Amino acid sequence: MKNPNSTCEACGKPIKGRSDKKFCNDYCRNSHNNSINSDTTALMRSVNNLLRKNRRILHDLIPAGDDLAKFPKGKLLTLGFNFQYYTHQYATKKGGIYHFCYEYGYMFLEGEWILLVKKTTLAQ
Repeated sequence: MKNPNSTCEACGKPIKGRSDKKFCNDYCRNSHNNSINSDTTALMRSVNNLLRKNRRILHDLIPAGDDLAKFPKGKLLTLGFNFQYYTHQYATKKGGIYHFCYEYGYMFLEGEWILLVKKTTLAQ
């Protein structure tokens, strides 16, 4: 049986229908859930945008048909690459560490040089 005092958690209007309903319609339900998750969603969106930008820069710098390239660190910085954001790391047997943005990675070399790779060039 319907509780006569039940009101929508988002807008406060009376609810019609099942006794366990919390919202009067889909708009109110979505609005309520979006407001709860807005801070987390904004942070995640920002980080994902940075990761995608880093990946796009790596993709664009490696020539088509090649799996690796070498560039000065300044070139990546000029293009807006952010070295603080990457998806994962890969340690080589020789002790080198690749930082990856999805399937594209980079490793710091001597001086200011960076080796760029596609994951297909590394042993899985």
